[in-house]
Amino acid sequence: MSFSVLSPAARLRGFRPAWLSPKVFRTELLAGLVVGLALIPEAISFSVIVGVDPAIGLFTSFTMAVVISVVGGRPAMISAATGAVALVVAPLNRQHGFGYLIAAVVLGGVFQIVLGALGVAKLLRFVPRSVMVGFVNSLAVLVFMAQVPELHDVPWPVYPLVVGGIALMVLFPRVTRAVPAPLVSIVILTAITVAAGIAVPTVGDRGELPSSLPVPGLPDVPFTPDTLTTVAPYALAMALVGLMESLMTAKLVDDITDTRSSKTRESIGQGIANIVTGLFGGMGGCAVIGQTMINVRVSGARTRLSTFLAGAFLMVLCIVFGPVVSRIPMAALVAVMVMVSVAAFDWHSIAPRTLRRMPAGETLVMMVTVVCVVVTHNLAVGVVVGTVIAMVIFARRVARLADVTTVTDSGGDRIVYTVTGELFFASANDLVTRFGYATDPDRVVIDLSAAHIWDASSVAALDAITTKYEQRGKTVEIVGLNEPSAEIHKTLSGELTGSH
Repeated sequence: MSFSVLSPAARLRGFRPAWLSPKVFRTELLAGLVVGLALIPEAISFSVIVGVDPAIGLFTSFTMAVVISVVGGRPAMISAATGAVALVVAPLNRQHGFGYLIAAVVLGGVFQIVLGALGVAKLLRFVPRSVMVGFVNSLAVLVFMAQVPELHDVPWPVYPLVVGGIALMVLFPRVTRAVPAPLVSIVILTAITVAAGIAVPTVGDRGELPSSLPVPGLPDVPFTPDTLTTVAPYALAMALVGLMESLMTAKLVDDITDTRSSKTRESIGQGIANIVTGLFGGMGGCAVIGQTMINVRVSGARTRLSTFLAGAFLMVLCIVFGPVVSRIPMAALVAVMVMVSVAAFDWHSIAPRTLRRMPAGETLVMMVTVVCVVVTHNLAVGVVVGTVIAMVIFARRVARLADVTTVTDSGGDRIVYTVTGELFFASANDLVTRFGYATDPDRVVIDLSAAHIWDASSVAALDAITTKYEQRGKTVEIVGLNEPSAEIHKTLSGELTGSH
C-alpha cells in the first residue's frame, strides 16, 4: 500500500478560489465594471422615489454589493438599492424624516437575520413554478417600463443612440465574447456623443455623484418605544419584500447556472448587508434582477468577485471618475437595460405551442402574477396572490379526485361505501351528500383503504355522516384507515361537532 503526500503548494492549489484563474478573473472583472455602470442610473432613480439625495442611493448600492459578496449565500448575485424596498420606505421618509428611514433599514436587517435563522427560506418550495415564471416575466416588464420615461420628451438623437446600442449588443458577441457587449456599447456611445458634441441626457443630469466614501453612524432618532412602534411596521415590510425578491432571484440564478446556493445564508446575509448599509446612511436594498442578469447571463460571471467589484467599481467610478461617468449618455444605459429585460423574459412561456399544452390554471396563475406585480410595482403582492390562486386551483383539482362508490350485500342487510382519494377541507365538504341515510340498510361500512385523511374538516365530515345514520337507528363502521389517518381520526373524532 502506498500513500501520496501533497506538497503545501499543491494543497493551496486545491483551495484556490476559481476567480484566480486568469480567464475567470477577466470575466469577473469586466462583469463587475459593467454592473457598476448599470447600477448608477437605477440607484439615482430609486433615491428620487424615496426623496433623498442621489448620493444615498449610490452609497446603498455600494455597501449592499460589497457586504453581500462576503456574507451572501448566492455567488454572482447582485444586491443593491431596489425599487421594491424604495417603495416600502418612501412613505416613512416623507412622514417622519431621514433618521427614521435609517432606523427602519437597520431594524429591517435585524428582522431578516431572525427570519433567516427561523428557516423562512424553506417556504420558497411552496412557490409554484408558474408563479416563478410570472415573477421573472413581471420583473422583465418592470425593467422595460422603467426605461420608457427615458425615451419621453428627449432630443431626437436619443432614439438612434438607443437603437445603435441595442444593435451593438446583439452583433458584437458574434465577433468576440472576450469583452462584455454592454461595456462596448456604453464606451462607443459615450465616445460618439462626446466627440460629436451631441446634446443628450447624461448620467450627470440625474444628480450629483458622491465625492467621498460614506461615514458610519447611528440613526438620528430618539431611542424610545414610540420610535420602535413607528419604525417596526415599515422595517418588517421591507424585510419581507427584500427577502422574497432576493430568494426568488437566487432561485432563478440557481436555475441559470445549474448550481445550488444556501437560501438560509442568503437571508441572513441580506440582513447583515442592510444593517451595515443603514449604519452607513443607506436606504436599504436587496437582490436586483436586472443587474444580476447582466452579471450572470450577459457577462457570464459566476463568483463573488464580480459582486464585490460591482460595488467597488461603483464607488471608484463615482468618486475618481465622476466627471467621465457623468458624461455617459442615458441612452447607452437604456439600451443595456432594454436588452436585460428581453433576455430576462421567458418567451417560451407565452409561445402559442406552450399555451396550447399548458393547463389553463397554470397560465392563469402566471398571468395574474405578472399583472399584480406590474400594476402594484410590488413583487410581494404578485407572488402572494399568484401562490394563493395556485393553491386554490390545486385544491379544486385534488378535491375532484375524491370519489364514493357503493356495494350492497346480496342479503340486503349491509351496504359498503368505498371512498377513494384525498380527504381535506375542499373534498370533505361534499362527502356528506354522497350517502343515502334514509334508504340504506341498518349496517353501513365506510371503507377508507384507498383514501387519506388530512385535516379536521375530514374528521368532522365523517362524524356528521355517522351522526346522521345513528339518528336513524343505523350502525356505521369505518374500516381501512392507514396509520396517519387513524391517528388523526382517533384524536379528533367526537371532539368537533359536539354530538358525542
